[in-house]
Amino acid sequence: MAKTTATLAELGRRADAGDDGAMYALIDVAAELGVDPDDYKTWTALASFAESRPKAKAPRRRAKAAPAIRTQGLSKSYGDTKALVSLDLEVPKTEVLGYLGPNGAGKTTTIRLLLGLIKPTAGRSEIFGIDTQRDPVAAHKHTAFVPGEVSLWPSLTGAETLHLLGRIHGEVDIAYRDELVERFDLDPSKKVRAYSKGNRQKLILIASLMTRADLLLLDEPTAGLDPLMERTFRECVGEAKERGQTVFLSSHILSEVEALCDRIAILRAGELVEVGTLEQMRHLTALQVEAQLDGTVPDLSRIPGVHGFEVHGKTVRCQVTGPMEPLLRALAKAGVHHMTSREPSLEELFLAHYGGSDAHP
Repeated sequence: MAKTTATLAELGRRADAGDDGAMYALIDVAAELGVDPDDYKTWTALASFAESRPKAKAPRRRAKAAPAIRTQGLSKSYGDTKALVSLDLEVPKTEVLGYLGPNGAGKTTTIRLLLGLIKPTAGRSEIFGIDTQRDPVAAHKHTAFVPGEVSLWPSLTGAETLHLLGRIHGEVDIAYRDELVERFDLDPSKKVRAYSKGNRQKLILIASLMTRADLLLLDEPTAGLDPLMERTFRECVGEAKERGQTVFLSSHILSEVEALCDRIAILRAGELVEVGTLEQMRHLTALQVEAQLDGTVPDLSRIPGVHGFEVHGKTVRCQVTGPMEPLLRALAKAGVHHMTSREPSLEELFLAHYGGSDAHP
């Protein structure tokens, strides 16, 4: 609040003595506190109440120049096992980045390094320009985290858990918290031990989102949620982006990443193998083509950029990298009855990097 304790007490006495200026000043104080001056018998009583309120915190300032996340040569090894290898990644503010990779690729290791929960073997990481190893507490003030596996206090109620996690973080939008409780259809009066896995996941999502943190680090955030709650989560991420928040999303649900993310980073065996927009990745990957012909399917093996073709009677399926014109000329000679082409889905892009054997993001 703008007034000091001594000033508030003095204003109360002056207002009760008929000082209009002091009265209007206390009306402003009441507006800051969200209370009705008529609820207090005297201006001194209102001033006394205002004195008892905790002082408002200064607004959290976001770094202007630094990106939300920057890693340089970030590496982590456990003996001979390389969990993360020389990660160079930059995530600008307000971006939603999808972070993909099979189990054991290094996704959770990356998040733990960003949070300063483990020490890197080499390299460094920053959150809004703050070194996460040198000053993790300062970095955490800008961050909210949803872990892949949630461990909460079983004897606390949902409301008590939200209150405790809010106090730990230090920044909570109370009105938004209550809105989230309704949107996620959570009963906060129940004890955590009575919650299903899905409800525990709702609880930790609400705890993260209610902070309005500059950066949301989300590790498999929709695990256990039903489709309706997944949709609510997607809406909340979209709203966070509109507010200027940054989201780092590690998810097994490729459709979720495809729907939400501005860019996608693909990790394999601890190494970053691809990063870019979905459109950029599609340009690097083959177009899927299927054609039904009037005549015999021609030999496509020597056409540049055509591969993976399958022939079933007069129907041919193939993949095309590069210009389509050579393929179209060859097919036209046989007479094209019907043809479709489509860009690869995120799942197909992912499989292109991993093959079918270990492709479990």
